[in-house]
Amino acid sequence: MESAPPIRQLQEAAIRRIAPWRPLPPLLAAVLGLWSLERGGGMWRDESVTWQVAHRSLGGIRDLLGQVDAVHGLYYVLMHGVFQTWDGGLWALRLPSVAATALAAAGVAAVAHRLAGERAALIAGCVYAVLPPVQMYAQEGRSYALVAAAVVWATYLMLRERWAAYTVVLLIGCWLHEFAALALLAHAFTARHSRGWRRSAATVVVLLLPLAVVSVRQAHQQLGWLGRPSWQDWAAYAVVGAASLLLARGAPKDLVRVALPLVLLPPGLLMVISLVNPWYVDRYVLYALAGPALLAGARAPAARGRRAWVAAAVVLLVPFGLWSTWLRTPESRKDDVLAVAAAVRERARPGDAVVFMPSRRREWLLSSPDVYAGLRDPALAASPAASHSLQGTERSPERIRAALLASPRVIALLDPAGEPLDPYPREAVKREVLAGSFDLCSVTGVRGARIAVYARPGGCATR
Repeated sequence: MESAPPIRQLQEAAIRRIAPWRPLPPLLAAVLGLWSLERGGGMWRDESVTWQVAHRSLGGIRDLLGQVDAVHGLYYVLMHGVFQTWDGGLWALRLPSVAATALAAAGVAAVAHRLAGERAALIAGCVYAVLPPVQMYAQEGRSYALVAAAVVWATYLMLRERWAAYTVVLLIGCWLHEFAALALLAHAFTARHSRGWRRSAATVVVLLLPLAVVSVRQAHQQLGWLGRPSWQDWAAYAVVGAASLLLARGAPKDLVRVALPLVLLPPGLLMVISLVNPWYVDRYVLYALAGPALLAGARAPAARGRRAWVAAAVVLLVPFGLWSTWLRTPESRKDDVLAVAAAVRERARPGDAVVFMPSRRREWLLSSPDVYAGLRDPALAASPAASHSLQGTERSPERIRAALLASPRVIALLDPAGEPLDPYPREAVKREVLAGSFDLCSVTGVRGARIAVYARPGGCATR
């Protein structure tokens, strides 16, 4: 038998050197995800919603989705199953996102391997795993890491032309969060001439339509808090886009056709739409970060001046390390519902009333039922479960006024100073009664919240 040509021998030797490291991207993602997974015991309000809804019965979840949050319905059902199997607190809440991020890193490596080879696969998968936004949502009890994994693996299945599997995987991603459908625009650049892809894309759109119809009806209630994209959003998009365009120079053309549309189109289109209908939040298109990871993976092995690349990597280690460490602290999120509940527990006395300003901040105590149950909620008309809502429904302004005036002491949970005040009559009457009929005893800031203690005149000194 003739010996293999020298070039082929070199290629096979290179593959043997790299092959044992193939598990590194998902392993790195898993290790980073498990690192300080509890984040100092903190949980922010979006995760609190997951915890509350997933602990309802399946019938209760169904009733809720008819009113609000249908876009997250499949994720809530999945997490309900997780908590039914193992009610493991913050670990059970976040482990699915850790696993999904590891799966996504493996998927990025698989796409890069198909388009640019072994070395590019190793680098691309690891780059994806260490990106700070990816690390952030790997440790969050929400659906975004799962959506990213679905989109990445759908991209790989597209390249393999496995259309039935592509349809199922992308549809799962879309039912976890419907903005995953924007990935179809990116995939069109690669597969639009394929009859199989067009059929799959049409199937995904048709089967997503029922969820889209319900979500549009709920959009104002679901996304009414959003504003138009800020200049920081546009700047971040410009920086990531410019870096991706630079990395695309010299990268394999087939990979560029996959990666560049993925990083530019879903977030770009959503931001443009948000100039009219504010729907953009960066985490809704987290999967777009697979694009720059793919480009970096393809570009690095072929780049000249590897010392410069190594030096750049070393320079980035410090800020990325500091950023990664900060992401694992409670301060990295907007608030901390468990810290708020602990502070309320310290200040509460038997018979105290609690009032939420605005009412949606009732979320801060709903994940700590032992604290909430020991307080009176004079504004509450129906609980979240009874009203098939996330935060419950409140009484009329007149009844709220009467109930507050009958309370000797009130603990008010407020947004941080400087936040806009809700103009609604129920919120206005809370502020009016507390300012006019109570003394302010104390105000304490607690991780994205303020806890104010009020008492009737002369009651602040009472122990």
